[in-house]
Amino acid sequence: MDEVMQVRRFNRTVTERIGALDDHFLARDRPLGEARVLWEIGEAGCDVRTLRGRLDLDSGYLSRLLRSLEAAGLVAVEPAPEDRRVRTARLTPAGRAEREVLDRRSDELAAGLLAPLSASQRGRLVGAMAEVERLLSAAMVRLAPLDPSHPDARRCLDAYAAELDRRFDGGFDPGRGTPVDDDAMRPPDGLLVVATLRSEAVGCGVLRHHDAGWTEIKRVRIAPSVRGLGVGRRLLRDLETRAAEHGPVVRLDTNDALVEAIAMYRAAGYTEIARFNDNPYAHHWFEKRVAA
Repeated sequence: MDEVMQVRRFNRTVTERIGALDDHFLARDRPLGEARVLWEIGEAGCDVRTLRGRLDLDSGYLSRLLRSLEAAGLVAVEPAPEDRRVRTARLTPAGRAEREVLDRRSDELAAGLLAPLSASQRGRLVGAMAEVERLLSAAMVRLAPLDPSHPDARRCLDAYAAELDRRFDGGFDPGRGTPVDDDAMRPPDGLLVVATLRSEAVGCGVLRHHDAGWTEIKRVRIAPSVRGLGVGRRLLRDLETRAAEHGPVVRLDTNDALVEAIAMYRAAGYTEIARFNDNPYAHHWFEKRVAA
């Protein structure tokens, strides 16, 4: 409970100091929510679905914010020219001018936060803010099964193959390895788990259940944008938990070039074993017993 109370104190201090409680954020005629939507739409505009994912808002609340901004003449929401089923929000000239004011006043607010502090204190605060941002981003990552035909799943699997092609001596051909077709990544034969952050797919992992009673972990990859946040270890634990529903033994293989993956597997308790498949790209084969 001490940790929970500290988080609550932190939240109260931050919301007070940045003016989030004021209906006139940064001394403008709108609250923080509307100001953030203006900033997130950006100069190029943004489709409403992406906007909702970035801000993690339910569709009803976002619609109310957009209607308010439209009524103020700051935003126009209209069907996208290339696909009229997709609604796109764009800043009007007045909206761009308002965003510039918000940017300038946000800079002034940040400078005001730092001004009373010594150089040493400013360095500590900025460093602590960077660490908090990284940890909060890690906590926002969501893991969930996804059908392999979904566009996010395809992007993840394609990125996996492309990265191995760059890193392996001689490249990587998925057809030469141990192929995993879409049906093998669907229950009851297997599962594809995708990690998302602000509606963007940032990682994946696959389970394949074998008739001999063990489960194989494959296609594990984390996007560079979230590496170092512990997402890989969390994804691995999630896969192990799901695999344990089918049996106590998990196996995987990997390549010498993937040194960080090898280190993660060993740190997670995997033991190197004899070759259990004919994957031509594998140099190491690992096994772990997991609790149901």
